[in-house]
Amino acid sequence: MSNFQHFSVNQLIQLAQTNSDIQIVDIRDATSFASGHVQGAVNLNNENLANYVAEADMDKPIIVICYHGISSQGAAQYLVEQGFDDVYSLDGGYQAWHEANA
Repeated sequence: MSNFQHFSVNQLIQLAQTNSDIQIVDIRDATSFASGHVQGAVNLNNENLANYVAEADMDKPIIVICYHGISSQGAAQYLVEQGFDDVYSLDGGYQAWHEANA
């Protein structure tokens, strides 16, 4: 069984510019997500998780974002266990992405 991989902010910036097939999920609370998020990200929570897993493309890369890159690791491992092949946790989370893009 595979595990998720770590992903840096620079890798995300580069991948987002070159690959439109990536899936980005943000597991922060709805208020934080509404105040700012990575373009194209889906706010994933307990209410929409089952539907997302059922409808997502499990062959496309998926990047999980949280506040600081801690919670996303557990969520990324969960997605691996659900059958996603190419799962990444964003190191530093939204905070690091926001600082890099400020």
